[in-house]
Amino acid sequence: MSIARKLYELQEVDLEIDAADKDVRSMTSRLGKNDAVLEARSELDIEKTQLDDLSQRQKTLEHEIHDTSDKISRTEEELYSGRTTNPRELSGLQQEVAVLKNRRNALEDDAVEVMEEIDSATDRVSAASKRLEQMEADWQAEQKRLESDIEERKERLARLNERRAAITTGIDDGALGRYTNLRKQKGTAVAKVEQGICRGCRISLSSAQLQRVKGDSLVECSSCGRILFLA
Repeated sequence: MSIARKLYELQEVDLEIDAADKDVRSMTSRLGKNDAVLEARSELDIEKTQLDDLSQRQKTLEHEIHDTSDKISRTEEELYSGRTTNPRELSGLQQEVAVLKNRRNALEDDAVEVMEEIDSATDRVSAASKRLEQMEADWQAEQKRLESDIEERKERLARLNERRAAITTGIDDGALGRYTNLRKQKGTAVAKVEQGICRGCRISLSSAQLQRVKGDSLVECSSCGRILFLA
């Protein structure tokens, strides 16, 4: 087997190694974090806080309604007890009862609105909880898939590196050094020659170059500088 062919096979393996290594790094970066889940948790916390605030507001209104009702009862009891006979004082009690009842009506209206808001907030909390639960389940499943895929890629990398080592055993250091330098510079070091054309730069080779490529020595493309391999 010619050195050019061995280098071409080495390049094919190296490209596979690069792809598998890129996959491992990409998948590893996705382990252990999920911005969408974190955002969903934050949204749920906000909804719960709003529900807690509304529940506290409801309790406050209930206490105020209860206190106002007590005041109305005491004032009406005084109004109708017969203990107060002064017309001006009686008028004052009547006005106080009217004011307290208006106040209670307003509080009760507020309480109804808060109850409706609580119902809506409870629905939002429930929906956000279910959404988060599903997202976390999906995330956990994805993590397991990633871990499995990473392990599969690592096993593939191990096999590819073994194959690479076997190929490089038959390549002298000089040729391997040229290959390595070209690969760093151009991404690919070896270009296949098909129908007299270098597939690295798509330039037609001269007859002299083609004759040299058919030999056992390494020949570089006069245009792109890659090592030529005649398929």
